Amino acid sequence: MDRKLIYNNILDLRNSLKKSDRLMGLDVGSKTIGLSLSNSDLNISLGIDTIKRKKFRDDLKRLSEIINNRSVGGLVIGLPISMDGIEGRACQSIRQFGYNIIEQISIGITFWDERLSTSAVERFLIKDLNMTRNKRSEVIDKLAATYILQGALDALNQQKQIK
Repeated sequence: MDRKLIYNNILDLRNSLKKSDRLMGLDVGSKTIGLSLSNSDLNISLGIDTIKRKKFRDDLKRLSEIINNRSVGGLVIGLPISMDGIEGRACQSIRQFGYNIIEQISIGITFWDERLSTSAVERFLIKDLNMTRNKRSEVIDKLAATYILQGALDALNQQKQIK
């Protein structure tokens, strides 16, 4: 495993990209993986798909297809840190998922604190869009991935403005 492909922050991941590369956000759950994609300017995130999880090799095959077809140069994977800032078993599982990806695909990865991402998206869908539970379940994972990636892009662009 090439741990050099794991970046400690979004700026280092961005600096590893080619000019036209995009970033893909992942909200990894036990049953689904929500996916979002940035534009090539790395400032806007859009939910693109939800993968129904099967075996890791099947999940990886689908991710690989999307990475290759959409000019993805890096992954931002949501990390479910607890509210008190502790990384528990869920975080270990997500980190292992990322490590498993880079054993098969040479792509840069950073992990992004996803605290409250799903609940924020769910509140928006209920309160602002008055969406039913069934409709929410169809979109919540890719919207959570969008929320995660947009947070990383916003932080990246804020860092660029400071310099």
